[in-house]
Amino acid sequence: ISDDKKQMVANVEKQLEEARELLEQMELEVREIPPQSRGMYSSRMRSYKQEMGKLEADFKRSRIAYSDEVRNELLGDDGNSSENQRAHLLDNTERLERSSRRLEAGYQIAVETEQIGQEMLENLSHDREKIQRARERLRETDANLGKSSRILTGMLRRHIQQRIKLAWRKQFLLVAVHTAFLWEI
Repeated sequence: ISDDKKQMVANVEKQLEEARELLEQMELEVREIPPQSRGMYSSRMRSYKQEMGKLEADFKRSRIAYSDEVRNELLGDDGNSSENQRAHLLDNTERLERSSRRLEAGYQIAVETEQIGQEMLENLSHDREKIQRARERLRETDANLGKSSRILTGMLRRHIQQRIKLAWRKQFLLVAVHTAFLWEI
């Protein structure tokens, strides 16, 4: 039974450490979320941290009780009856199992939250790509509008020049006709 307990304690310690690391990663992800969405995730993080604190405290109490049992066992302290020791041992085992289940549930929540964060990052990445493509199309359109504007300005200038030339030709023709008419008279 002692080896089983040691293995269970080591497993719980490992899961607690993994949960702490996941909480740290999640906290970093929450800091990257835009401020308008951050509040909801921040409150979730606080509740996860509180739950983690409770789990660690339960585990610590169970571990202390377990170490007291081991010390009493090693020192041969038979102050309690065998039945009381058994009940105490079962109680501690049950408490460890409850803590393990809560820790596992917390770990699942952390994994789900991490997946949601990953999906949000992917969505933001896709949105960024769309915005960049739209910005590039806008630049191309702006360049094309600039070319079109220069072409139209050139066409307008040539049209005005043509009108001015035509007006001068008309004036010259009128002066020539008028001069010819005056010479005939």
